[in-house]
Amino acid sequence: MGFDTRRLLAAPLLVLAAGGGLLVAPAAAQAAGVTATVDVRTAPLKTRTSPSLASRIVGTLKNNQKVTVMCAVTGPSVRGSVRTSTQWDKLSTGAYVSHAYLRTSGSVPRCATSAPKAAPAVTARTGTVRSTDGSVNVRTAPNTSAPVKRSIANGGTVQGVCGVVGTKVSGTVRTTTQWNRLTDGGYISHAYVVTPTLTLCPGASLTPADDTPAITPEQFLKASVPGAQQGWREYGVPASVTIGQAILESGWGRSSLSATDRNYFGIKCQNGAYGKLASGCHNYVTTECTKAGQCFSTTATFRTYATMGHSFRDHGSFLRVNSRYKPAFEYSKDANKFIWTVWKAGYATDPNYYTKITSLMASYNLYQYDIWK
Repeated sequence: MGFDTRRLLAAPLLVLAAGGGLLVAPAAAQAAGVTATVDVRTAPLKTRTSPSLASRIVGTLKNNQKVTVMCAVTGPSVRGSVRTSTQWDKLSTGAYVSHAYLRTSGSVPRCATSAPKAAPAVTARTGTVRSTDGSVNVRTAPNTSAPVKRSIANGGTVQGVCGVVGTKVSGTVRTTTQWNRLTDGGYISHAYVVTPTLTLCPGASLTPADDTPAITPEQFLKASVPGAQQGWREYGVPASVTIGQAILESGWGRSSLSATDRNYFGIKCQNGAYGKLASGCHNYVTTECTKAGQCFSTTATFRTYATMGHSFRDHGSFLRVNSRYKPAFEYSKDANKFIWTVWKAGYATDPNYYTKITSLMASYNLYQYDIWK
């Protein structure tokens, strides 16, 4: 069951978390505007028609670009390169951008608002949760990485108001990008709910925005170095090895696992445990193969991370705490011998894995990032 006009497109949308209402302040303070500098580490910063990650993209801003902020409102919470914030800034162009990526020269006044109109009566529709995967989480935003508000057991009921496009989920009922907004403001994946038809939420788009960072190899390397070098300091894994493995295993950060959950090495959760550096777990439908070459579809649970650096450091921790890789740490200052020993210990079944990693290390001179030199 979907929306009553058009079906949602099945593609991932990266959304972080949902926020509250409007900020209100005098209009006079908005006239001059406040100068701000964009601070974005990888892909250009997107500007939108309204203060929401689901709103239409109308432009982009480059790192260090100067902009004029007229006023601020509250919207979905975003974890950015400067801060985590629910504040969204209205630019002089009329577009909105998350305050999480701006450094301002002064305080930003709140946008003036007119008296709110009475909200139309909302008709909620009762849905029933169907899950063979345990309780289903209700989250603060239509995204599997958003904070959990509560959980609903199989057979429980929810009151759905409307639907939006969010992270694609393969559930018990269906595989879909539709998320149902509930009467308490939470979101539950439509993949686990049997419900009467819901309409599209006001202001939401049927076409998901492509927020997957389309970064260049140079940008990927620049973003990778701090976490990889910290991983060497803490755990003894050469930075060149960490970066080379991240390139190969995440496709330069373009895999859905790395783009959605900042997991660049495919490290899984173990019985729901995700360690000290990850932020949670995310189920993915994957294909696995036996040694006899027979492949089958299965669900695997992978760790999620708040930052690329946390993923890189966790990679170092993963190798350090697994006894099978202990011999490799005799070569913490010899990158090629280190990755050879890790590969021979069973890290990857690909017979060309060592050659692929060392080729990347040589082609992009990743050895220059090994800080013991």
